[in-house]
Amino acid sequence: MSSPHSPIIRGYLLLADISGYTSFLSQTELDHAHEILSDLLETILQRFQALLTIHKIEGDAIFAYGTDARLIRGETVLELLETTYTDFRERMRNVRRHTTCTCRACQSIPMLDLKFIVHHGDFIVQDIGGTPELAGSDVNLAHRLLKNHVAERTGWRAYALFTSAALDRMGIRPEGLVEGTESYEHLGEVTVAVMDMHPRYEQLLQTRRVVVADEEAMLTFAEDLPSSPPLVWSWLNEPEKRQLVSLDPHGLEFVPILRPGGRTGPGATTHCVHGKSIAMREKVLDWKPFDYFTVEQDSGPMGIIQVTFHLEPTNGGQHTHLQAVLKGSVGHVPGFLNRQLIRFLYTRVFNYQSVASKLKELLTEAAIEPANETDRVRQDLS
Repeated sequence: MSSPHSPIIRGYLLLADISGYTSFLSQTELDHAHEILSDLLETILQRFQALLTIHKIEGDAIFAYGTDARLIRGETVLELLETTYTDFRERMRNVRRHTTCTCRACQSIPMLDLKFIVHHGDFIVQDIGGTPELAGSDVNLAHRLLKNHVAERTGWRAYALFTSAALDRMGIRPEGLVEGTESYEHLGEVTVAVMDMHPRYEQLLQTRRVVVADEEAMLTFAEDLPSSPPLVWSWLNEPEKRQLVSLDPHGLEFVPILRPGGRTGPGATTHCVHGKSIAMREKVLDWKPFDYFTVEQDSGPMGIIQVTFHLEPTNGGQHTHLQAVLKGSVGHVPGFLNRQLIRFLYTRVFNYQSVASKLKELLTEAAIEPANETDRVRQDLS
């Protein structure tokens, strides 16, 4: 039985549901269908586990949650859905392309797709016969939302459905959302907004790649960090966390001034004030969540640089090797002096390596271990 004093947890409740599976299963061989389902669920698990606590597998769906303390930056939740969906589509395409099997299951893989439900609220974790179970009306609502009218209203096969509570917590409202309501007995009407995943997937595939190559780098900084790439990503891009990482005694202020489509991505611009004297404009050139991003930082007379931050998962995805690769120029300084000035500015004035070390210290102090349910879930999957 659960303790009468189980603490109330506040956070996100997420469901990733493989749509079309019931029809797929009815028309295909059971053994091959199960193998395909397990493979696709494992693909979702690999993305989710770096940021969320995997609670359980529910047939063809995965139920997970993330506490507010762990999910610092709301936009990271949206980026997690997009990267998970991209991995899912790529996995389906690769399996379909490389299989030589002619069974109905392998040939019917295109029938499958993926949808997400995202809600935010309160819940408790209770122990039922030695197994953790999530409980609360918000848990019930998240599951009821799997039965909705999105496909009927829009014709979409793959989508992310957000409740108003989730969007309010995320603090972001991307373009293209279709608003509506869903009604459930005992729960009443629920305001939702839905995003079509298909055009977003195509857009992500067409994004131009901009990175600072090793051979053109003037400086490279690296640090091994005790958190997963999605959590490191959140710290690198959350304004309040960036202020904590700063070594500037006067503090920093990061103010987004342009976000095309309401999102952080190529073209997004932030104004940053370093203390009393140095102002910097930062523009995103390339943006691949949890993998790498490239920005241009213009500090006026202090120089203009391009820097690519690479986040490489280590220790089974639980830790991150962070590398910053940098090139730039200072005004009209001759080439033979430019490299020396850039190296001086970014080792002594902005001091990227010390900032990376400070980030490691803060992540170590703030480390929050999620409930270790993933291994149990994988046993259920196998």
